[in-house]
Amino acid sequence: MQFTFTLPESLPQMTVKQFLEEQLLIPRKIRHFLRIKKNILINHEEMHWNEMVKPGDICQLTFDEEDYPTKEILWGNPDLVQEIYQDQHLIIVNKPEGMKTHGNQPDEIALLNHVSAYVGQTCYVVHRLDMETSGLVLFAKNPFILPILNRLLEKKEIAREYWALVEGQVGNKELIFRDKIGRDRHDRRKRVVDPKNGQHAETHISRLKQFPNKTSLVRCKLKTGRTHQIRVHLSHHKHSIIGDPLYNTMSNANRLMLHAFRLSFTHPLTLEKLSFTAFSDTFETELKQNG
Repeated sequence: MQFTFTLPESLPQMTVKQFLEEQLLIPRKIRHFLRIKKNILINHEEMHWNEMVKPGDICQLTFDEEDYPTKEILWGNPDLVQEIYQDQHLIIVNKPEGMKTHGNQPDEIALLNHVSAYVGQTCYVVHRLDMETSGLVLFAKNPFILPILNRLLEKKEIAREYWALVEGQVGNKELIFRDKIGRDRHDRRKRVVDPKNGQHAETHISRLKQFPNKTSLVRCKLKTGRTHQIRVHLSHHKHSIIGDPLYNTMSNANRLMLHAFRLSFTHPLTLEKLSFTAFSDTFETELKQNG
């Protein structure tokens, strides 16, 4: 694998070593390989590791197979992939409802396998959606960029916005739910609000539209990423999501009415601000019928 990119204008003063370690998060062993194999060039020339890099410098990295061994997975069906954006390092796709983001077993085919077949190389999950949820999912196209994207996710610098159709009239235009979430002791598939032993969770809700049949369309923004967080918070506050098979079993919609509508972040290498939206035909159909 070989990557060439221009160092961003906002790059603080640092050495080649600091750039590889602190900015690109390249593991120590692989940094060693880059050094002894002379597989890093700055402005097409070798540099000592204590020399300074600066904004506008052109960095070229070459990784051998022993640096990042190829991880083989089963290929899926590329025709099932709806691409929203793709570059040398990452791909964003629009996941349909009813499909897992990744399999639990090596021989299980899921969105990851379809995306890898579509790209023509093994990809890596950066974040996941519940099987019943549709919408935007981000994948890394190589193991070099994966920890960098994971850091963005951990630092909450990847903004995710969901739309949900819920039971009841949402009275306040803006709501913030901070109920702690833990495991349901009686059903391993579910999560519950657990003030004592649960983990901190924060969901911001904005009312988009109220419908005469006592349902509401809301926008949900995650500040944390707990399992089933939106579903649990809305259900706990008497606004269960229409069609939720776990937290709203009385609903008769054909799908869970939760969709990952927007994904926004700054590209870690180009520093370009990226924001993408995508909708779902089945979500729109159910919205017309249940809204």
